[in-house]
Amino acid sequence: MVDIEKWTEARRFTPEKLAAARIILEEIKNGTDVFTAIRKNPMPEVGYLAKHTLVEAYRQLTTSGEWPTDKELLKKIRLKPVRTLSGVTTVTVLTGPHSCPGKCIFCPDDARLPKSYLYGEPGAMRGMQNNFDPYLQVSTRLEALDAVGHPIDKIELLILGGTFTAYDQEYQEWFIRRCFDAMNGFDAKTLEEAQLANEISDHRNVGLVIETRPDEITPAVLAYLRLLGVTKVQIGAQSLDDHLLTINKRGHTAGETLRAVCQLRAAGFKVVLHWMPNLLGATLLSDHEDFTRLWSGGYCPDEIKIYPTQLVENSELYTIWQQGKYQPYSTEELIQLIADLKTTIPRYCRVNRVIRDIPSTLIAAGNKRSSLRMDVQLELERRGQHCQCVRCREVRGEQVEAGELNFHDLSYTAPASQEHFLSFDTSNDKLAGYLRLSLPDLTQNEEIRQTMPDLKGAAIIREVHVFGQAQPVGGGETGAAQHSGLGTRLLLEAEKIALANGFKRLAVIAAVGTRQYYQKRGFARGTHYFVKELSD
Repeated sequence: MVDIEKWTEARRFTPEKLAAARIILEEIKNGTDVFTAIRKNPMPEVGYLAKHTLVEAYRQLTTSGEWPTDKELLKKIRLKPVRTLSGVTTVTVLTGPHSCPGKCIFCPDDARLPKSYLYGEPGAMRGMQNNFDPYLQVSTRLEALDAVGHPIDKIELLILGGTFTAYDQEYQEWFIRRCFDAMNGFDAKTLEEAQLANEISDHRNVGLVIETRPDEITPAVLAYLRLLGVTKVQIGAQSLDDHLLTINKRGHTAGETLRAVCQLRAAGFKVVLHWMPNLLGATLLSDHEDFTRLWSGGYCPDEIKIYPTQLVENSELYTIWQQGKYQPYSTEELIQLIADLKTTIPRYCRVNRVIRDIPSTLIAAGNKRSSLRMDVQLELERRGQHCQCVRCREVRGEQVEAGELNFHDLSYTAPASQEHFLSFDTSNDKLAGYLRLSLPDLTQNEEIRQTMPDLKGAAIIREVHVFGQAQPVGGGETGAAQHSGLGTRLLLEAEKIALANGFKRLAVIAAVGTRQYYQKRGFARGTHYFVKELSD
């Protein structure tokens, strides 16, 4: 079991944290950028202080009368625009405690939580505080985001819980329906009713993400996920080396991961892979080699989460470590490794995370710094290098002029399809918007098209995304990338490419809250997708 006292200690606001936060707050008051001030003043072992720590320090200093109230300072440290600078607001919810088909030696096993999650992780704590009720989790999160100024009309719903498809289908449908109920503000009788209401809701779902295992993916499962409204699937690859998968008791092969990725892509889903360096049996060299297989081996994920193996007590790997048969990488080794890897990531892939947010007191050995991503970024700057992934190139809050953007078509080959990453970029190579177009090999993955007839003979739009601070539906700021017509322009470019390659139909995997957007642009409702017949 996880030591609750250790978790409490990690979250406790100590005099040392107050002293460190005071220094940062004083620099911010004197005009230093918030993130610059945080970077300049890390705490040993703890790393960079979180903004909630700065807020707590501010409250203590003003409540005691030591500092006067400063609304502008509070605004700077409370508001987190980065949460919505990707164009949507992400709301994360956790499914209830459940077993997993896997027996991975690195996974913690806490009966109070879904397999692989730890008491102490922020998402897990929010789930427990709401008794894993999907309605409460979504509604309380929306209230919290709204309270600090985030727009909450375009919601990407991220459902975590290990292996979502291992839950009973009745539970899956109920969980997602209740999430929609929270966004809609009323209780629907059926999932279909909740989805139809969400098409015109004040809080529309523009992306629905679940996580599962490669060996759980089948055409029938994917068809069911589409009926639920799922648009993106995270799968734990962990490694692409069958020997490492075996000794870490992962329970599937690299070949099964590749098959799952191919089927997901053929069905139009966005594909997110989890990859874990420092597994039992891995070395720094073998991790370098394994990472290259993501691209040379045909997996070509749209997004990736790099999760270095973290040694926690309630896992089989902890016992192996105690026996002297496993050694975690040091923080410096991880920084150097990930910095090396980030420079090799293709421009069409987004790096979502480089570490799990596990409190340092729960980690037995190895890296304990939760600020690893910032550490890697500083190392790249020191080297004079940079990462070209989608996240690092997002335009974020930068003002753009739609007429001055450059259009690019990055084409790459994946098993059973030709992929086109269409983008509009600024003159300094910032990404304002993109579209993922898949031209499938119609001689392969026939079972997918039989299960979901909307896809027969069709090219597939797997994602359309326009960046910049999330703007309200139907309006936005002058100079913002959103609502500047980039989405429509990208759709027209996709139609041209599909026609030029002999496709007479174009299907799009539409989230529930984007259905009317595509319908207004000539797409018709199918069973699982929106479809447009193309003509010259």
